[in-house]
Amino acid sequence: MKSQITNALSDFFFEYETPRQVLVRNRRVGVVCRLIQLGVLAYIIGWVFIYEKGYQSTDTAVSSIFTKMKGIGYTNENGNERVWDVADYVFPPQGDSSFVVMTNYIITEGQTMGKCTELKDKHNCSSDADCEGGSFKRQMTGVCVNSTKTCEVLAWCPVEDDHNIPDPPLLMSAENYTLFIKNSVTFPLFGVTRSNLVEGIDSTYISNCLHHPDHDPLCPIFRLGDIIKLSGFNFETIARVGGAIGIVVDWTCNLDLDVKHCKPKYNFHGLYGNPSETDKAKASVGYNFRYAKHYLEDKVQKRTLLKVFGIRFDIIVQSLARKFDIIPTLTAIGSGVGIFGVATVVCDLVLLYLLPKREFYKNMKFKYTDTPAQHDSESLGLDTSAYYTLEANARQVQGTDQSNDPDSEAGSIETEVSKK
Repeated sequence: MKSQITNALSDFFFEYETPRQVLVRNRRVGVVCRLIQLGVLAYIIGWVFIYEKGYQSTDTAVSSIFTKMKGIGYTNENGNERVWDVADYVFPPQGDSSFVVMTNYIITEGQTMGKCTELKDKHNCSSDADCEGGSFKRQMTGVCVNSTKTCEVLAWCPVEDDHNIPDPPLLMSAENYTLFIKNSVTFPLFGVTRSNLVEGIDSTYISNCLHHPDHDPLCPIFRLGDIIKLSGFNFETIARVGGAIGIVVDWTCNLDLDVKHCKPKYNFHGLYGNPSETDKAKASVGYNFRYAKHYLEDKVQKRTLLKVFGIRFDIIVQSLARKFDIIPTLTAIGSGVGIFGVATVVCDLVLLYLLPKREFYKNMKFKYTDTPAQHDSESLGLDTSAYYTLEANARQVQGTDQSNDPDSEAGSIETEVSKK
């Protein structure tokens, strides 16, 4: 027993097994094998390593964005001149990554809480029964005003009239406003922090630059008219009823190179308000919201209501950093080596099932061994079926003798079964 264990351990540690290989000299099979291997090699090098960068690990950034608008707007409505600064036309004013710049508006001044008539063509009536309280979006008083044939409402009076949207937009000067974007990103996996104020961008450069995709692609100051144009929109069209623009700050960095080469790229996308769209077929056009400024006049609470039409800007940071890592490299190489086995499988199928000499190749590839019974029958010069018949008869006679012998194994088993 001890020697058997020793031999087993010796065979396990000091012997090496290798599969048998058959060298087939066949041009067609050889060409097929090499073409498949060449395709696999091209996939590994071209797709896995060059295109997909399979030798690098990746990480996305944690980012923050600050924005600042600059510019002055001027309007003159019926001789009423007004200057609009950043505090008037930017919502919200905190400098977030998503904000609205007002480009057009409808103003209703001096509203007070009270009772007044509804606008014409809204909630028309012929009797008080048509103006039941709470039956419409406004709070009705149940009175039909005969002079206007409209219902009386409890609301901020006079009621806003937003039927006519100013055209051209009142704040066309917004086209020349400037937007400053300050963005910082951190790739925690690699411990790298970058800002869009990269090397070479200082206060002197910022005070004189204006972003241009070709001449000044790294300048963080953008003219609103240029942003709208690069998005494929027409400024006057989108400024009239509002829309949405996406500004994408793309950080795609290869950190195997010097970190100074990790720089942002700016892309602009129109999210809503494309003039090529059939706006007349839409249920809701543009982007707008209402904003009220409350004040007291002679101890009476009043408000100025603004229906704001504006362009919504959404600044989105898109990031992906790559750096060499031995683990994904070995994984990519291992998977590539495994794919090389496809060539062997295909060539074996061709050899064993498609070629005219497939039986010959089967005999060369597979080695068949005889069982001990076949070897004994051949040594006695007997046919295999005759040998099996003689062997079965001998076993039957032997089994009968053992069952009659109480000392045999078969007899003991049979006795135990009968007892049970």
